[in-house]
Amino acid sequence: MARIAVYGAAGRIGSRILSEALNRGHDVTAVVRDPNTVTGTEPRMRVVAGDVLDPDSVKAIASGHDVVVSAVGGAGGQENQATIAPAAHSLVAGLRSAGEEAPRLVTVGGAGSLRTPGGGQVWDRPGIPEAVLQTMHAHGDALEFYRTVDDLDWTNISPAAKIQPGQRTGSYRTADDDLITDASGNSTISFEDYAVAVMDEIESPKHRRRRFTVAY
Repeated sequence: MARIAVYGAAGRIGSRILSEALNRGHDVTAVVRDPNTVTGTEPRMRVVAGDVLDPDSVKAIASGHDVVVSAVGGAGGQENQATIAPAAHSLVAGLRSAGEEAPRLVTVGGAGSLRTPGGGQVWDRPGIPEAVLQTMHAHGDALEFYRTVDDLDWTNISPAAKIQPGQRTGSYRTADDDLITDASGNSTISFEDYAVAVMDEIESPKHRRRRFTVAY
């Protein structure tokens, strides 16, 4: 059983990670801007207000935890640019200040920087809305920063090109930096199975200090 703090626990991905962790018997701290956004009561869950952009807040919340999960992201576009990469810097600064007691950091990444079978990267595809591109590049900037961090135990997990609500099957495939597609060229994963992959990595680490991706 691990003690896990989840930033963005009220979001679409964070809420699934929260549920998956609780269902596996872990102790979970849901870290949100407004505690009223997290409903339900679980004996192994507590809800706290925290600011992922404040390294001192990160350090205080991380204390006593084995893993910090970041599933933060704004509504899209410019808000994500102001949140995702700055949150990466704040999380690293806060955990570094914890010294030898720093927990592992597992972060939700983006698919934009993944290499595509036809060459290039996902964000090079034509027709992507500008707000989506901004979010993709914000995740890319965060990943490039994480790749400079060699004094913390971190993992960044990119979803498939399309992630949406669905079923929890418990099945998925993994790759490092290449977009995973099926026989028809589709790249998909459900929020639920993405959360399964996050928790599998927390329980059985296989991708320390690197990014990997999950899809069907």
